[in-house]
Amino acid sequence: MRKIAITDIHGCKNTFLALLDKVALSQSDELYLLGDYVDRGPDSKGVIDVIREMRRKGYQVQGLRGNHEELVLQAAGNDFSGLDRWLLSDGRKTLESFGVERYSDIPAEYLDFMRELPYFLETDGYILVHGGLDFNLPDPLGNTEEMCWIRNWDWYGQVRYDWLDGRTILHGHTPMAVHRIEDQFINLESDRYLDLDAGCVFAERRFTDKEGLGLLCAFDMTNRELLFQQYAG
Repeated sequence: MRKIAITDIHGCKNTFLALLDKVALSQSDELYLLGDYVDRGPDSKGVIDVIREMRRKGYQVQGLRGNHEELVLQAAGNDFSGLDRWLLSDGRKTLESFGVERYSDIPAEYLDFMRELPYFLETDGYILVHGGLDFNLPDPLGNTEEMCWIRNWDWYGQVRYDWLDGRTILHGHTPMAVHRIEDQFINLESDRYLDLDAGCVFAERRFTDKEGLGLLCAFDMTNRELLFQQYAG
């Protein structure tokens, strides 16, 4: 049995499927998805469909909530909080994948899927979270908003290793070039954090300011191995 983590799929269903093939995932493995299944990419609905179908077939798949799931749920509840313009531009692909014009028209089972996602998980010495943890708090696991939204430059220098007590943080949310992810992997034993977001969706031509990205990353926690898949849609 292996434990494998993937993050920030962002509607890139074909890339997700290709990476699962590369990983050769079996029903005895545990797959952990660290959030941001939707927005930006071509098939947000399709990504969620893949996850739900895997569960129906008996695959062990656990998911976390990312900031983009938070945004969809806010929009579906008409709680835009000043983000309506951003949602219309960054989330248009999500609406198109569902064939609807409003977030509130996304079928209830998909919204329920997002609502049921936890903000963090712990397994075998790893803390899994979408964005990171706020180590300025007495309890870094106490602020769910920061778990979704905090950027790595805001917390890497604040890590309280006494609180971590030997655990390692896996996260996404902040896209990084492959060589930077590999550098973090080399220093994993000392730094105790690893960003797995290689900016898969930014391979699309419309993201011309995101050079050096465009891959989906999987981390085999059991065998301590990184795997990368080039963008495939």
